[in-house]
Amino acid sequence: METLKVRDAKDVEAVVRAAIAAEEPLEIAGHGSKRDIGQPVSANRVLDVSALNAVSSYEPHELIVTVQAGAPVADVIAMMDAKNQEFAFEPMDASVLLGTTLGQGTIGGMIASGLSGPRRVRSGGVRDHLLGGNAVSGFGDAFVAGSRVVKNVTGYDISKLLAGSWGTLAVLTEVTIKLVPKAEAQATLVLRGLDDATANRAMIKAMGSSFDASGAAHLPVSNQQALDGALARAGAPQQALTLVRVEGIDVSVAERARSLASVLSAFGAVETITDDESAEIWAALRDVTPFAAGSKLGGHAVWRIVCPPTAGGGLGAALRRETGGEVIYDWGGGLVWAAVPPATDAHAATVRAHSAAAGGHAMLLRAPKEVRAAVDVFQPQAPGVAALSRRLKNSFDPRRILNRGRMRRDDNP
Repeated sequence: METLKVRDAKDVEAVVRAAIAAEEPLEIAGHGSKRDIGQPVSANRVLDVSALNAVSSYEPHELIVTVQAGAPVADVIAMMDAKNQEFAFEPMDASVLLGTTLGQGTIGGMIASGLSGPRRVRSGGVRDHLLGGNAVSGFGDAFVAGSRVVKNVTGYDISKLLAGSWGTLAVLTEVTIKLVPKAEAQATLVLRGLDDATANRAMIKAMGSSFDASGAAHLPVSNQQALDGALARAGAPQQALTLVRVEGIDVSVAERARSLASVLSAFGAVETITDDESAEIWAALRDVTPFAAGSKLGGHAVWRIVCPPTAGGGLGAALRRETGGEVIYDWGGGLVWAAVPPATDAHAATVRAHSAAAGGHAMLLRAPKEVRAAVDVFQPQAPGVAALSRRLKNSFDPRRILNRGRMRRDDNP
């Protein structure tokens, strides 16, 4: 496809207006690290925003950063590291799962995908920390949403709509995000040998305690051969691995970890891992490295299923049993990653049936292009919600110029 590289927001407006006039939809991309997520896009041209990569403003004392959409997430994180600050939502690097170049994800892709890491259960997701931004709609008009104003004149918090919209509503050019101080210390409590249901109860117990856990995850015993790095060092042969994280001030972390270990001792022996080793464990969970494209499960389709935490254990166990795949539990059981063996439909009927029974919703995050073209990648919406989504889409991009078909196979003007 022809690639159109833009230099600034005015260029974005010009490209979108030209696409409208020519009736040629555009695929929106930064460095392309997430291009293989979603339905295949119907477009002949790529609008490349990677040159919009400047940090417009960074105010460490205010815990606010304003950055252009094409800036690499890794570069912004490195800048914040120097001031001991971070994104509270732990943005996922999807390149591990997709087999693309590490560290190429952009700020615009981070916002558009809305993929948050393990701390999502305590600190909220991407949209909860997005203060506002600048974007260009499918009309070719630039607009400002949120930023430091309390309320948009329309009454809608438009910036929140853009988070998780996968570039189908507008082309982000610049965003303002609130930050948090980095924790002084962290500790991970480790239990081994729990089955899925028992681990689910342990995680819920930990997350519901007064000790402010910031993450809870479980890897069944069948995953042990796929582990490496800190996860492998934390594991043991033929034993499942249950992990709970505590973060904060050094003294507080030590005390809360001891107290939480006492609570969790009812489920088995508890070991504590601290600081860098703990951080490596949660980075691996954030990026779902046991299901990495280069792992033994690299040929499997990967589903991301969000459900009530109490239903996670039963849902994951059913999927393992019926598909022959593997699962990882995050968010205390509220997020189930499922790697399922290759199939023409990626086991969509089975996954969605169990997801619906658990009160959840499922997204096909990794699968070959032909599979993604044949099934609904994103959770099919109820009729009322679908009608609302269409009205929203029509308000931003009635000609379906932006990322046509990425979220819906029937996304036509």
